[in-house]
Amino acid sequence: MSIQDIIEGKKQWRAHVARVKALPPDYQIVYKEMQKYLFKVGPVSLSDGSLLPGIVDFFEEGVAARKGVLELIGTDVAAFCDDLIKDSPTYADAYQESIGGEPGAARK
Repeated sequence: MSIQDIIEGKKQWRAHVARVKALPPDYQIVYKEMQKYLFKVGPVSLSDGSLLPGIVDFFEEGVAARKGVLELIGTDVAAFCDDLIKDSPTYADAYQESIGGEPGAARK
């Protein structure tokens, strides 16, 4: 990874954070809780994927439609996040595979 890649990554992250800060306060709170949960659960593709920007896109559409954040995702933030990543491998799955277990066994 070159210096240019690092700089570009920082620019993209700062633009992403600016989009989150432009959301209404209730959307920001839910987004931050989702982000914490997803970083804890650890889908492998989180850092290089489009999951977090996709959530912001979804929230911006909800704001434009004048819907409350709970109307969009429901009252269980963790269940919504789990549904988003249900088919994505997690770091727990990768670890379980590396020690010879079945993938998905770590979730049980």
